[in-house]
Amino acid sequence: MSGEQVQVRNFRVEGVISKPNWKTKFKKEVRAVRPEDAVEKVLMELGSKHRVKRCHIKIIRVVEVAPEELENPILRKIALGEV
Repeated sequence: MSGEQVQVRNFRVEGVISKPNWKTKFKKEVRAVRPEDAVEKVLMELGSKHRVKRCHIKIIRVVEVAPEELENPILRKIALGEV
């Protein structure tokens, strides 16, 4: 990167986890530079914390969210620069 400022944005990733005998919806908020990075971050978190394989995760939508609209209080404070 040649002195170029990278803008970190807030994303809400929604999807479904479908395992053979279990199915649930999820909504996760993350901070990332691009929507693809946000999806990757969510896939890594779900795999790590909940032991879900990527083939069982279906991403339904990824939306950019304004800092004021974030539901996660910690991410909201970070996005608004209160930390």
